[in-house]
Amino acid sequence: MTVLTHTIALPANYQSTAFLSFHQRDSQQLAERVSANTLEKGLIWAQQPACLSIRFTPAHAHAQLQFAAQQSIPAHALKHWPAWLEYFLGLQQPIKAFLAQHQQHPELGALLRQQPGLRVAQTSSPFEALSWAIIGQQISVTAALNIRRRFIQLAGVQHASGLYCYPDALGVAALSIEQLRSVGLSFNKARAIAQVSQLLSSQRLLFPDQVNADTIAQLSAELLAIPGIGPWTVNYTLMRGFAWLDGSLHGDAAVRRYLQVLLNTEQLSAKQTEQWLAQFSP
Repeated sequence: MTVLTHTIALPANYQSTAFLSFHQRDSQQLAERVSANTLEKGLIWAQQPACLSIRFTPAHAHAQLQFAAQQSIPAHALKHWPAWLEYFLGLQQPIKAFLAQHQQHPELGALLRQQPGLRVAQTSSPFEALSWAIIGQQISVTAALNIRRRFIQLAGVQHASGLYCYPDALGVAALSIEQLRSVGLSFNKARAIAQVSQLLSSQRLLFPDQVNADTIAQLSAELLAIPGIGPWTVNYTLMRGFAWLDGSLHGDAAVRRYLQVLLNTEQLSAKQTEQWLAQFSP
């Protein structure tokens, strides 16, 4: 059995509870298992089924990545493991600078000061973020989680720990649109996931290694050219899959609803929400 390990020192204000809460959304714990201070998550790493375990202590995150059998892990994947873990934990996000710049904001400042260590939770891969965003388009979180669960089961990759692994693009590319529709996806969503998976597995679509304004702009344009993918899906993918925080979810009804509460106003349009959020760019 191959096991990768790594321990990371955490900032004093790191909010492990918020991190664990994001990964605890599926009550059936098909692919993620969360306890008081530990996350176990099934995923595909270097095209192999693996179980990620992260245990939090007050000052550290102790992680291991356990493969189902003795596997030869490519050198680039081994080298990438510590940096990926930092990304997954949100430790590369510039929240300190953001807080310093905006903590006196008349409307958002008090909220920021109450949550000084809050980070945007990340998915295990850009593909997970993108496929989850497509699944969740214009439906409730509960309905999306039910479809997500069936989607993972359809891909059928299970780790020896019992956890199912969130599939990668290569695995999903082998599924037909009809199979994808069988889990509750609309035709447009099934087609979008199938096309994305085929483009990625054939390397006609490449996720950038370096994330900057230029590569993000190019990726956004490529994703928007795929039927069934719009600005909300792209922005969500960039936020959850690349930790690209200079985006806007003004098209999200929940974002507008909670912003209305913050601003004590009865209704905000998507355009008004976009304009208000723009002051925090980049």
